[in-house]
Amino acid sequence: MKANIGLIGLGVMGQNLVLNMNDHGFTVAVFNRTTSTVDEFLAGPGKNTQIIGTHSLEALIDNLESPRIVMLMVKAGEVVDQTIDKLAPLLSAGDIIVDGGNSLFTDTQRRTIALKEHNILYIGAGVSGGEEGARHGPSIMPGGNKDAWPIIKNIFQSISAQVDGEPCCEWVGDNGAGHYVKMVHNGIEYGDMQLICEAYQLLSDGLGLSAYDMQAIFAEWNRGPLSSYLIEITAAILAYKDNDGQPLLKKILDTAGQKGTGKWTGINALELGIPLTLIGESVFARCLSAQKEERVKAALVLPKRPLKFIGDKKTMINAIRDALYAAKIISYAQGFRLMREASKEYGMALNYGDIALMWRGGCIIRSRFLNDIKQAYEANPDLENLLLADFFVDAMKQADEGWRRAVILGIELSIPTPALSSALAYYDGYRSEKLPANLLQAQRDYFGAHTYERVDQPRGQFFHTDWTGQGGKIASTTYNV
Repeated sequence: MKANIGLIGLGVMGQNLVLNMNDHGFTVAVFNRTTSTVDEFLAGPGKNTQIIGTHSLEALIDNLESPRIVMLMVKAGEVVDQTIDKLAPLLSAGDIIVDGGNSLFTDTQRRTIALKEHNILYIGAGVSGGEEGARHGPSIMPGGNKDAWPIIKNIFQSISAQVDGEPCCEWVGDNGAGHYVKMVHNGIEYGDMQLICEAYQLLSDGLGLSAYDMQAIFAEWNRGPLSSYLIEITAAILAYKDNDGQPLLKKILDTAGQKGTGKWTGINALELGIPLTLIGESVFARCLSAQKEERVKAALVLPKRPLKFIGDKKTMINAIRDALYAAKIISYAQGFRLMREASKEYGMALNYGDIALMWRGGCIIRSRFLNDIKQAYEANPDLENLLLADFFVDAMKQADEGWRRAVILGIELSIPTPALSSALAYYDGYRSEKLPANLLQAQRDYFGAHTYERVDQPRGQFFHTDWTGQGGKIASTTYNV
């Protein structure tokens, strides 16, 4: 019996995806560079299944039905290229390679184009949901060579999470679109996690609440508009006790790691000129947390003022909730605005409503208001920014006062709120009819003759002033980066 699909890379995600496929009636052939891992998998989690183990790429290919589908679950970067170089000569025209790792979207674009020249169909599929999602239903974001989609569609929609009878997997777009959307998903994930951490610190260090108190608060928040996977697991984490009966969270070192997707999102936003301030601050917050030893030294010579919160705690808890909700909306608004720009720049033709649907289940950022995002784009597919949709206009109005009170609390008690604060600054800037960039343009023209536009003249006409009387009339070339 031939397998329906092959998978290379039996790490945690790879193994769980294979078991998921097996549960849904698909026969899977597997290969791992360390072949003993194949044997251990078949003797353990893969025992008594239809999974076929192989000890070489040649054997893997021989065990696949045609057209052959091979999914890669290996480390992003050079390892993907090396695996493709070994795999491609063994494949025939019309065969398919699917990269399910966290590859950079430009790498996926390059690979899709290169393999198309050899008549091999390439798919870059973002897979979100972690270990649990891979096993029981992830969100899958496929993009690349669309000729492959009808062939792989049944497998991937079958194993994906299902919400209201709809699979959290749909075609995203050509070339690197799938991995681009996954990159933005991960950037929003960075933002969500940092926002929750800032709310946690305001509650803990600001209001002096116990882990037990905070667990109850997050559990309550998860029953309202903030309902999401990350809020749910935060409540579970706060409730978890170590062997001595004390909250385990208090014993975890405060240095955060990252794998690069959040950084890629920020870099791409800079390249496209889109303000992705909240996600950028979330990445930098992780970088700052990694400077643990330096922070400990700084705390000795740069002590905080010993202030305590004085006021009604319940009112402030509600304010922190509002701040978290409003800033979360900003995180998604910035992420979708970035995808809008990328869709134009890279010709991806992204469907933002479908993306919101794919993120409703299985993935890390799944949350209740993704349905509201879907409805916003259904009402207006050309929506410039989520903040302009009626639902989010009302939500921001309601949360505004509490959001500001929470940020002020952080300022007064020396509790850093980089994501909450930068989100508020973006919000205030976005809804400002006038910003101080007129002074900035005057400064640029003063020292570099970079020119400026005038409010009393049509857009597109540029002027230069000889500010010192010694600069002359020559201006620099006008350009935007």
